[in-house]
Amino acid sequence: MDLNFNKNEDHNKLKVSELKNKLSKIALGGGKSRIEKHHSQGKMTARERIDYLLDPKERSIEIGAFAGEGMYEEHGGCPSAGVVVKIGYIQKRQCIVVANDATVKAGAWFPITAKKNLRAQEIAIENRLPIIYLVDSAGVYLPMQDEIFPDKEHFGRIFRNNAVMSSMGIPQISAVMGSCVAGGAYLPIMSDEALIVEKTGSIFLAGSYLVKAAIGENIDNETLGGATTHCEISGVTDYKAKDDKHALDTIKNLIGKMGHPARAGFNRIAAKKPSLDPQDIYGIIPASRTDSYDMLEVIKRLVDDSEFEQYKEGYGKSILTGYARIEGWSVGIVANQRKVVKTKKGEMQFGGVIYSDSADKATRFIANCNQKKIPLVFLQDVTGFMVGSKSEHGGIIKDGAKMVNAVSNSVVPKFTVIIGNSYGAGNYAMCGKAYDPRLIFAWPSSELAVMSGNSAAKVLLQIEKASLKKKGEKITEANEKAMYDKIKARYDEQISPYYAAAHLWTDAIIDPMDTRKWISMGIEAADHAPIEKPFNMGVLQV
Repeated sequence: MDLNFNKNEDHNKLKVSELKNKLSKIALGGGKSRIEKHHSQGKMTARERIDYLLDPKERSIEIGAFAGEGMYEEHGGCPSAGVVVKIGYIQKRQCIVVANDATVKAGAWFPITAKKNLRAQEIAIENRLPIIYLVDSAGVYLPMQDEIFPDKEHFGRIFRNNAVMSSMGIPQISAVMGSCVAGGAYLPIMSDEALIVEKTGSIFLAGSYLVKAAIGENIDNETLGGATTHCEISGVTDYKAKDDKHALDTIKNLIGKMGHPARAGFNRIAAKKPSLDPQDIYGIIPASRTDSYDMLEVIKRLVDDSEFEQYKEGYGKSILTGYARIEGWSVGIVANQRKVVKTKKGEMQFGGVIYSDSADKATRFIANCNQKKIPLVFLQDVTGFMVGSKSEHGGIIKDGAKMVNAVSNSVVPKFTVIIGNSYGAGNYAMCGKAYDPRLIFAWPSSELAVMSGNSAAKVLLQIEKASLKKKGEKITEANEKAMYDKIKARYDEQISPYYAAAHLWTDAIIDPMDTRKWISMGIEAADHAPIEKPFNMGVLQV
């Protein structure tokens, strides 16, 4: 291996180490003292509940671990958005589990909490996955009620989704394992089946203090809305559990007796490991964003037996398209080529840029995968579409629009991996979050923004300088550099993969070595949902 490979390897392994350290901190939720207080009440934490519920030794993936990271600091923060979401297996049945973390502000709902819950429900709806809610929440975080309560994508959408999923036949089971108050009380009761834990679980529209204030009635919370009340008097809940483990064991039994749904029928054979070492990826991905590399070498370390059958190999070389298998699943791969390549006409194409011929190739390939019912995997390292008079005269906007159209109307499941750059319209064409990938996740080497930090800082600096000149202010070289550094630092923070993950623009940041697992589990989830409509690109002609 050359020196550059070793430098890249050290750089990327340090980024993965940083990722793991951040995840370890997030796993503590509201902190050790609050975890201890939780345990003293006879309760398991959200993560302990999920770990107990999921089949031991089976794989799982966590959605939105970084949601809320760095947000709401003036309110004390909201680690992991105060809710833990995992896709895993219960009695060998793939499910998605949503658990309120009561160590974070008593499980109160911040705006990002609602967004994360809605994302979990979206995954359940798209993939027809059973969804389990482990409820332990004080309800809406009142100081921010205006940002979570009334809008279409706010708190109330959760209950609308409960009703829609029930009508679709998607199983929903809720266990009330702590507080469940006010509007939040509707979530478990709009599920198909609801459990409640004795002494620790409670459900009511208004607690005892509010009841006293509203109507003058003196009553304790247990009598008002505890397990005995709702299992023996109101009939609101279906099962009473003596403790957390009893409730979780009941859920296991219920899941274990479910029938199996119809399948989409995606092609799968026995899995094979890549014949080339996946660990090489750390040395292939450059430490510098401006350096090129061969995306084909990354693909060969992600796919079964390192076999990749290229489609239109000699045409539109700034995008790689082709067929492969990942853990046995047949996939169509659309990947940005970061290596500078030479066309047959002798022209050079810059790495990471989408040209007209590349967009045309990708459009045709996406259509082929839809026709053959093959899931799509997008590997993003894109700086955008090619600009300039030659590209404009050649119809880059038209060809780019065709590619965006194909991605938008694709009916097979799509999965997006952000490896490096994810800039501008390139993010859209390569199936960014707005284009409904079933899962979208990033490597620590990724960046998401309209443009790079350097380019954006230069543009914003020119705007700032023009504004100051209008005011008659003199700008020295030192002042200009200070302004540039300040602008770039702010922008660099916003293009970080952690900023994107905090705002749920991606589902996760992962170690590249986990990529095959994420894609495989994602396709397995998608296989629960038969494709119900044909692929149609509308009026745009391929």
